Amino acid sequence: MPTIAILADVHANLFALDAVIADIARHEIDEVIVAGDMVGRGPQGSAVVARIAELGWRSVKGNHEDYLLSFCRGDIPEPWCTLDEWAGSRWMADELSEEAVAFIDALPFSLHAESDPTLEVFHGSPRSHSEGIGAWTPDDRLRAHFDAIEGSTLICAHTHRPLVHRFDDGLIVNVGSVGLPFNGDWRAQYAILTGSGPSREVTLRQVEYDREGFLRHYQRSGFLTEGNITARLLYREVQAARPFLVPFLKWAELTEREPALDALDDFDAVYEPGISMLDFLKRIDPSERF
Repeated sequence: MPTIAILADVHANLFALDAVIADIARHEIDEVIVAGDMVGRGPQGSAVVARIAELGWRSVKGNHEDYLLSFCRGDIPEPWCTLDEWAGSRWMADELSEEAVAFIDALPFSLHAESDPTLEVFHGSPRSHSEGIGAWTPDDRLRAHFDAIEGSTLICAHTHRPLVHRFDDGLIVNVGSVGLPFNGDWRAQYAILTGSGPSREVTLRQVEYDREGFLRHYQRSGFLTEGNITARLLYREVQAARPFLVPFLKWAELTEREPALDALDDFDAVYEPGISMLDFLKRIDPSERF
């Protein structure tokens, strides 16, 4: 019976990735798969891609691969080329080597495990790499996602929160995030699956890494300063293992504020890390139907 390690959402955090690599080496693993978003939301994109390419791990493309590729190609709206709001994205795209760009550009949308073709891997969902599957997903939608595959196991990521949901005839596993978890646990997270079919065993792993070293790299690399508001919010996400960037952008949109550094104090006055996005949006504007 195959044993498969699956990781995702490294998000340009080589410190966390190397800790997971060491943890995987302590297990008897037949195959390792990366479920997308190895780049973006962090300052070590080129190094992460190089490490994964060197190991020969098969990978799928996530939304952040496509996002940074659009910057690399110049296929972005003109304001994104100059506004401070997009400085972090420009920095992360510029940091990618030519080899890294070619590698992520060639990634497929989905793949089947070589050691067990009944296991299919996506970044988000079978419909889109930007659609997350989580504990909040209604049962009928979970079933629809599962019915979209031909095998017995659907692997996904994107939400930065692990999930195991079982049906009588199979299961959905969200493997969580290596480099940027959002479930309040800062450790690097991934999954090991053993066996086959609906009853396969799932072990969700949490691995400590040198988080302080990674945060220092934010400063040494210049990302924290040059990446402007985006880098500042991502830094907080690493510290808290909770989302800050998207809530801030939604808050700025709903309150008609410029998404700039001088708006952070007002955002902090209303944002509670750990609150659900829906509850936060209702807190901003109770009259709005979300």
